[in-house]
Amino acid sequence: MLVGRNSRARFDVVGLGENSLDRIVTLDGWPSPGAKLSLEESGVHPGGQVASAILGCARLGLRCAYLGAVGQDEAAGTVLAPLRRAGVDVEGVASRLGARTRTALILVRRADGERCVMTCRDPELDLSPPLSCEQTLAQSRIVHLDASDPEASLWAARVARESGIPVVLDLDEVCEAAEALLAVADFPVVSRSFAETWGGTGDPEAGLERLARGSCRLAVVTCESAGAIAHWRGRQIQAEGFAVSVRDSTGAGDAFRAGFIWGLLQGQGVTDLLQSANAVAALSCMQLGAQSGLPDLESLTEFLSGL
Repeated sequence: MLVGRNSRARFDVVGLGENSLDRIVTLDGWPSPGAKLSLEESGVHPGGQVASAILGCARLGLRCAYLGAVGQDEAAGTVLAPLRRAGVDVEGVASRLGARTRTALILVRRADGERCVMTCRDPELDLSPPLSCEQTLAQSRIVHLDASDPEASLWAARVARESGIPVVLDLDEVCEAAEALLAVADFPVVSRSFAETWGGTGDPEAGLERLARGSCRLAVVTCESAGAIAHWRGRQIQAEGFAVSVRDSTGAGDAFRAGFIWGLLQGQGVTDLLQSANAVAALSCMQLGAQSGLPDLESLTEFLSGL
C-alpha cells in the first residue's frame, strides 16, 4: 500500500489551501480587442483548488476537514455551504473581519469547455503559521496542500511529516516556494504547465523526471484531456483520459486530486489509482463549475464498471 493506517485518524484527509467564489461565463469564443460577444450562460459557483478537492473526497465517502480563510461576507457562506452539506469539518476555517472572500472570473468556451481564469485574492486572507490546527492535521491519514499560502503549507507539511502522515501537493505553476514544498511532499500532483517549466525544456516528461529525482513516493503530472503521466519505481506510467462531453473544464485538476486521494486510501495500485483519478476528473467536466459535477461513489463505480 502507498498509504498506511493511522490509528489516531479522525479524518481520512485534511486539506489546507484555496477556496473561491467563481463567476462563470460561457462564451462562443475568446474575446478579442473591441469585440462584442453574447453571454450564453452566467452564474456563481463555489470553487477553489483545495476546497473543491476536499469536497470531491467527501462525495466519495471520505471523512474530511478543510482549513483555509474566508472573509466575513456573503461569499464566505456560499463557498462553505457545499462543504458543510457534505459533512466536511470546517471548524478550522479562519473568518477574517474586513476581508473579502477570494473570487474569480472564469470564461468558458462553449465548443470544448476550455476555460480562462482571472482571480482576485485579498491579502488579508493570508495564513501565518503557526496555526491552531496542528491537532486536526495530526488526526488525518493524508494531508492535501496547495501553494496559495506557501509558509502555511510548509508548516502543515512538516507537522504531517512529524506525525508520519503523507502529503499530497497540488502545484499549478512554478513559484518561489516550489522547491521547498516539493521537498516535503510524498505525492506531488502537478499541472502540465508546471512540469513543462520545472523540467526546463518545455517537455512535461522532463519535469516529471526532475520531480521523481526528489524524495517523493510517486510523482504525477496531469495532462488535461490526455490523462496523466506518473513516475513510479524508476518507470513512467501513462494513463489515458476519458472521452466525455465536456461542458466546463474548471476544477478538473481538483477533481483528479480527489480521485487520486480516494484511490490512495483504497490501497489501489498505481495504474488503477490513475484511472480512478482520471474518471473523477472526466465526470466533473460534464457540469458547469468546479464542484457541480464531482461524482459520488456510486456514480464513479458505475462509470468505471462500464469500461
